[in-house]
Amino acid sequence: MNDEIILAIESSCDETACAILKNGEELLSNIVSSQINVHTEFGGVVPEVASRLHVENISYVISSALKEANVRMEDVDAITYTQGPGLIGSLHVGVLAAKTLGYVYHKPLVPVHHLAGHIYANEYIAPLRFPLLALVVSGGHTELVVMEDDFRFEIVGTTHDDAIGEAYDKVARVLGLGYPGGPKIDKLAKEGKPVYPLPKVHTENPLDFSFSGLKSAVIQSLGRIERKGEVLNTADMACSFQEAALLEIRDRIREAIEIYQPKHFVAAGGVAANSRLRELIREECEKHAEMTYTIPPMWCCTDNAAMIAKAGWHAYKLGVRGDLFDGPDPGLELESYDAGKENA
Repeated sequence: MNDEIILAIESSCDETACAILKNGEELLSNIVSSQINVHTEFGGVVPEVASRLHVENISYVISSALKEANVRMEDVDAITYTQGPGLIGSLHVGVLAAKTLGYVYHKPLVPVHHLAGHIYANEYIAPLRFPLLALVVSGGHTELVVMEDDFRFEIVGTTHDDAIGEAYDKVARVLGLGYPGGPKIDKLAKEGKPVYPLPKVHTENPLDFSFSGLKSAVIQSLGRIERKGEVLNTADMACSFQEAALLEIRDRIREAIEIYQPKHFVAAGGVAANSRLRELIREECEKHAEMTYTIPPMWCCTDNAAMIAKAGWHAYKLGVRGDLFDGPDPGLELESYDAGKENA
């Protein structure tokens, strides 16, 4: 049997990435050009700057991925790419690159949802087992997703306002910690204690999330401390916020496991790199001996093309195809891939 080679492109936010996957299992290359140092100066991702840097980097990462994999474009069987969601300008660069390669080399195109990529990144550790429950946590997303089979996504819990990563960035900003906020709060929280009282969040759907009120409570607490002339213990506030936010996530994982009885739980997204969240997930999942759980390796948490390659491989085998008329979709719905499978 001939080898099947997938070339994957990811450019949804501020990483320009390309990966080569062989036979759905062997990762031949995974090149990532990060823009983090540039955006740190602005305190967050600047969309126009991000898209311009993608234009500068896209050819380099594709050629580097092919070179490292010792693969020619003629050897590639399909090109998969992030169609959405994400920043429209950033997505446009990756989608256009994929379509150009597909047109020039006559290769099939396989559009992939960014969050599907994060979920399937767990397959670099172990195959997914169904039914599956996924926690997707990042700068733009906080969702609980149930999968009954490959590319069967049902969102059963989502955030009403801020995503967890967005809340981390905002709290880090008011604490004077800088950007990106997640790693900075996670590190500082280890030096503190959760001594500042913060409210527990209530949502109508017990699996939904809300972090805007928690962020506001931190800001109000800082105001009270200042008015009283007290000295803020930044490490204690970081710890207090992190515990409040992550225990909310832990409680919803617990509820979802009870409701859906999954065979497999996976974490996904940039915030899955948080050391305290990983600890809470292990503690909760180890209570369920009949359930497998997977926490992705650190390199798989942040945006990369290896995760798009994994998801793209499954989509390719299921017959999902794009065409040269497809464009980037910054509001792409994860559940829309059910329709993609039905129409394959």
